[in-house]
Amino acid sequence: MRDQRPNSSREYPSRMRQNPAQMREDAGMSQYVFGKIPPQALPLEEAVLGALMIDREAMNIVSDLLTPEAFYTPAHQAIYQAIMRLHDQQHPVDLLTVTEELRKCGELERAGGSYYLVELTNRVASAANIEYHSRIIQQKHIQRQIIATGAKMVKDGYEDTIDCFAALQNAEQGLFAITQNTLSRSSTKVASLAFSTFKQIEQNALKARTGDGITGKSSGIAEIDALTGGWHDSDLVILAARPGMGKTGFALSVAINAAKCGIPVAFFSLEMANMQLVMRMMAMLGEVNGQKMRDGKLSDEDLMVLAGAAEQLHNLPIYLDDTPGISIPEMRAKCRRLKRQHDIQLVIVDYLQLMTLTPGGMENKNANREQEVSGISRALKGLAKELNVPVIALSQLSRAVETRGGAKRPQLSDLRDSGAVEQDADIVSFIYRPEYYGILEDEAGESLKGIAEIIFAKNRHGDTDTVKVKFEKQFTRFSTLENHPHFFAPVVANAGHRQSGTPNNPASLGGDAAFPDSPPPYGGIKPTSRNDKDIPF
Repeated sequence: MRDQRPNSSREYPSRMRQNPAQMREDAGMSQYVFGKIPPQALPLEEAVLGALMIDREAMNIVSDLLTPEAFYTPAHQAIYQAIMRLHDQQHPVDLLTVTEELRKCGELERAGGSYYLVELTNRVASAANIEYHSRIIQQKHIQRQIIATGAKMVKDGYEDTIDCFAALQNAEQGLFAITQNTLSRSSTKVASLAFSTFKQIEQNALKARTGDGITGKSSGIAEIDALTGGWHDSDLVILAARPGMGKTGFALSVAINAAKCGIPVAFFSLEMANMQLVMRMMAMLGEVNGQKMRDGKLSDEDLMVLAGAAEQLHNLPIYLDDTPGISIPEMRAKCRRLKRQHDIQLVIVDYLQLMTLTPGGMENKNANREQEVSGISRALKGLAKELNVPVIALSQLSRAVETRGGAKRPQLSDLRDSGAVEQDADIVSFIYRPEYYGILEDEAGESLKGIAEIIFAKNRHGDTDTVKVKFEKQFTRFSTLENHPHFFAPVVANAGHRQSGTPNNPASLGGDAAFPDSPPPYGGIKPTSRNDKDIPF
């Protein structure tokens, strides 16, 4: 009688011919395009599967490393899936139970038959090296994924009907998806973290004693830093307000101050164009009315000051992205690139509700907007942890604030579209301007004109409180109140008075000194009397 045992590696190519669709999916037809067999480790796959069926604890070792797709042949994928099902149901995993599970699912023949399962258990004596073998299988799977992604890139590159920028974006997302799906962070023993954590605590204590008491990245507003200690790495900070309260202005204030301290900032604006953002920043820095800038009703002195503001912005490490409706994968890819190229230390998103969870909209058409926003907030928290930087996300508040009586102060329940935003965030803060609602005096009779309240409704690492800051509507600028110590670092050393026009202070130079190629009337204009120390940015 003929021996039916599938014992030699010669039979694997025949199995592949029996499953051409699976092979094309796994390797992107690379074996046909390049004339090579995709990376594989069939003997190690056999050893791992055999070890899983003789050692009940072995699955706990490989479950975080391997997925069914990591195995090269459909037979091995079917066997591993059966083992996973048994393990998930807390059933014993051995030769008999795996055979029965495959028979129940109608996949025993696809897996090579019961005799092949017997052979797998006979090929190993123990599961001693199963983790090492599993890592090699994982590496081969990653290589196949890279080949498949590369084959798709080649195909898209030759395809005239695909936009080249869309193809570039798809290529980048494909490569990052490989990293995201296959390389996960392992557990860390607390003993290895104790010393490094103590060193961080020691550094924080040194900063508190010798510096300004800020252990994170400064917001640029003394009252806020006194409460939070600055923005801390891996934190997700939600800044929410009703339209017209100044969310974007506050975010730009934070970005400018961080950049002045040498901290590279990534600013994603889904609402405003890059040029509009720069115009706002120039209004803040130069103390020029934003409405006048839009209308073009500017004096020669205003133009000279704005030239100096442009020079200051030129020296600040702020990276703007105004991609409309950007998705989480797109933002993650761009942040990783900026982290690698410019070592960004702060990410700001304006604003959360305009983002999408997946490119082109919701992945699940049956999901509602609340579920999508929940996914976005979780992804932003994951981004903060991955890059180890603070992520500040602006958010809209629901109309319930407007219908509420009294002072109309926002609260956590007003967060729009999702309660998961409150859960994922480390800090939830609101911008509230009493003047916006016609409230011009507080209970003590003191004026509230030009005053904004930053309400910290949630602070995972400290106290919740409300701080008052100065708001200058004409510049859309938030700053420290006048009765608090000046807190902002100068852009350049020895800034001095604007009218000095020294080479050490290019921001103070007007006209030809700031921009040598600029024609009159920028040159030869009398400098402004405004003083840099009066400008908190």
